[in-house]
Amino acid sequence: MLRNGLEPWHLLILAVVFIALFGSKKLPEAARALGKSARILKSEAQAMKNDHLPAAEPTPTTPAAATMTEPPTAGI
Repeated sequence: MLRNGLEPWHLLILAVVFIALFGSKKLPEAARALGKSARILKSEAQAMKNDHLPAAEPTPTTPAAATMTEPPTAGI
């Protein structure tokens, strides 16, 4: 039945059907939306991949906290 897979004339027929169904004005909008969806999917997949990497040790937020090794004593 489908021994050779898709041949060039199959793609041509598909293109004609899409143009007939959606019109030539809607196709660029649909392609733009498909590209935007693909970019979002790619960035989300990359974020999921980065979530599984081991996290580095948290760095102190203030310079004073980085130099302080012992808690201060309250003038005893």
